[in-house]
Amino acid sequence: MSAAFRISPALWDKIHHFASFPQTGVSLQQMVLFGQHPSQGTLLKASQFLAEELPVRLAHRVKELDELPHNLSDMPSIRKVKNWYAQSFEELINFPPVQLPQHLRQQLSSTGQDIFLPDSTPNPSLAALQDHDHPLFNLSRLKGNANGIGNVKLRVPLERRYYAKSSSIDWPPSVLDYNARFTRMLEAIKRRHDPTVTTVAQGVLEWKRSQKAKNIGLDIQAWLDRFYMSRIGIRFLIGQHVALNTQQPHKDYVGIICTKANVHDIVQEAIENARFVCEEHYAMFKGPPVQLICPPNLIFPYVPGHLSHICFELLKNSLRAVVDRFGHDAQDDKPYPPIKVIVVEGKEDITIKITDEGGGIPRSAIPLIWTYMYTTMTGQSIDQDFQASDFQAPMAGFGYGLPLSRLYARYFGGDLRLISMEGYGTDVYIHLNRLSSSREPLP
Repeated sequence: MSAAFRISPALWDKIHHFASFPQTGVSLQQMVLFGQHPSQGTLLKASQFLAEELPVRLAHRVKELDELPHNLSDMPSIRKVKNWYAQSFEELINFPPVQLPQHLRQQLSSTGQDIFLPDSTPNPSLAALQDHDHPLFNLSRLKGNANGIGNVKLRVPLERRYYAKSSSIDWPPSVLDYNARFTRMLEAIKRRHDPTVTTVAQGVLEWKRSQKAKNIGLDIQAWLDRFYMSRIGIRFLIGQHVALNTQQPHKDYVGIICTKANVHDIVQEAIENARFVCEEHYAMFKGPPVQLICPPNLIFPYVPGHLSHICFELLKNSLRAVVDRFGHDAQDDKPYPPIKVIVVEGKEDITIKITDEGGGIPRSAIPLIWTYMYTTMTGQSIDQDFQASDFQAPMAGFGYGLPLSRLYARYFGGDLRLISMEGYGTDVYIHLNRLSSSREPLP
C-alpha cells in the first residue's frame, strides 16, 4: 500500500498550496475548555477544524522532507516517511464533507456567545526550534492564534473555526455518521505513522553510512527537532479527537488530557517501570533504589502519557549510569546510592528534579547529549519491521531518549535542563508549565 504510493504532480501542487498557509497552535487550556461537554455539533466543528488544519501541517512536513540538505531526502527510509505523510494528506483533502441543510450550516458557522476562549500565549521554546539562517526555515510566523504575517496567507482565527453554539441543536444522523467515519480515518492515519520515529532514525543511519559521517550536522539536528515536535503535535490533535469521539466520559479526563493529573502517581509508575526494565536488562534481583519526594495530592491539567514518557526515559538513564558505575552486583554492605526524584510546585512551573550518583558526564560531552543518534551504547541498527510508536528500546536506544524527552516537555511550554558533575553524578530538571496557556510551538 504505502510502499507503492507515489506523489503525482497534481498532488504536489496541492501540497505546495496548503504549505503556503500558517499552522494554528492550540493550548492545553483551550483543548480542555472545548472538550468538556462535547455534543455531535461541537465534534463536527472539531472534525472540520482538523480536516483543515492537519493537511496544512502535513503539507509543511512533506515539503521539508523533499528539500532536506546533503541528499538526506534521497534515503529510502526518508522517502518512505514522505510518502506516508503525502498519502495521509491526500486522504484528508479528499474526505467528502458532511451535507447539511442551510439552517444548520448557519448555526454551525456562528460562534457560541456563551463560550469564552482564552488567548493562548507564545510558547517559549519556539525560538529554540527556529533556525533562521537555514534555508529550511521559511515557515510561517504566528500572530495571535492563527493569522500569519509576511508572505503567508491569512486564516480565520481559531475561535471562529473551532467553537460553535450547538448544544441545543438536534443533529441529523448524517452528522453522527460523518464524525464516526472521520474518526476511523484519523485512527488509520495514526497507525500508518506509528513507526515514523524509528523510520526517520533509520533514514539518518542510512545517510551516515552513505556519507561515512560520524555525527549529524547542526542543520539536520535542527530539522529533526522541528520534525519530531510537529509529529508530537499532530499525534496529540489526532489522539485527542479520537478519544473525544470514542471514549466514555470521565470526570477527570477531557479526551487524553487529564484535568487532575496526579504528579506523584505518574512519576511513581515511571519509577517502577524503569526499575523493572533495568532489572530485566542487567538480570539483577534488585536494581538501584529510587526515592520520590513529592506532595501526594499535587495535581494539574496535563497529558499523563507525555509526562510518563519523559520520566521513564530520564530514570532509565540514571539507573543505567549508576549500575555501570557501581557494577551489577551491589551487596548489602555496599548498596547502590539512591536516585532521588524531588517534585516542587511553583507559581508558574511544576519542577521535577532527578538526581543520580552515576558518575556524571564530561563537560565536553554535554552539548552532544542533546544530539540525535548520540549514544554511549555500541552498535546502531534498527529492525526494518520494528513498529514501536516511539523509541523505547530497553535501557539503551539510539540517542533519542533525551532530545525527544525535551521536545515533549517543551510542547506545552515546559523545558528540560541538565547539570552534570563529572566524577559524581547528574541532575536533570523537568519544568512543566502549570498554567497550561502556552500554545504549541509550530516551527
